[in-house]
Amino acid sequence: MITPDAGADPAVPVPEGAGAVPLRRRSSALAAAFRALVALAAVTGIVIDLSISNSVLRVLSYFTIQSNILVAVVLAAGALRAWSGRPALPPLVTGGTLLFIGITGLVYHLILANDSSGFSMTDDAAQAVMTGPRQVSNQLLHTVSPIGAALDWLLFTAPGALRLRHAALWLAYPLAYLGFALVRGAIMTPGTPARYPYPFLDVDAHGYAGVLGNGLTFGLAFYGLALALVGLDRIRPAIAPAENRISSQAAGPLK
Repeated sequence: MITPDAGADPAVPVPEGAGAVPLRRRSSALAAAFRALVALAAVTGIVIDLSISNSVLRVLSYFTIQSNILVAVVLAAGALRAWSGRPALPPLVTGGTLLFIGITGLVYHLILANDSSGFSMTDDAAQAVMTGPRQVSNQLLHTVSPIGAALDWLLFTAPGALRLRHAALWLAYPLAYLGFALVRGAIMTPGTPARYPYPFLDVDAHGYAGVLGNGLTFGLAFYGLALALVGLDRIRPAIAPAENRISSQAAGPLK
């Protein structure tokens, strides 16, 4: 029990933990503001890309755009929940969002924007010269959103909530995207710009066997990343004291 102030009536006890309420409110407000900013960054990048493109459907076909839409929706919802003091979103959703936007950032910086990779897009005239709004959207979608989502996970999400089964469930989206990209490319006219959204999915260049091989390689890498995320969630420290964290405590051991 907290000792009453000198001027307080000693007969009226002060509830234990009462002093933590303002801290908890400030923590919730900070989380809400941060998540809103990250969601706004993702929305801004998406809107810029849509506004300067002559094909909305083409823009929406990219994994980058889809994962940023997910970031915008999930972090906006998380901001509202933090502001209103409601329970956090399920870890399956928040962890998956982090994984998918992390894939977006890593694939772009390590592969698509890397001249030494076998699937670089730096020789693509549309990608090699990016100035003005396109450069802004490129950085928002591939750098700001992934870093923002990672910081939200580290700073404002309680550790220990992710499970091994989540890693396998998360792979359903990349697998579905692979099927979508192949079906979309098959029904489009050969020679159509961005018929296959990424070089490693280009059936014309690699054949179906090659693309499926690329898909298997990337899928294993994504699964390894998902497992690493679950593992890190078990050992990372809680940045804020338990009574001030926004997310609920983990319920049970890793399984």
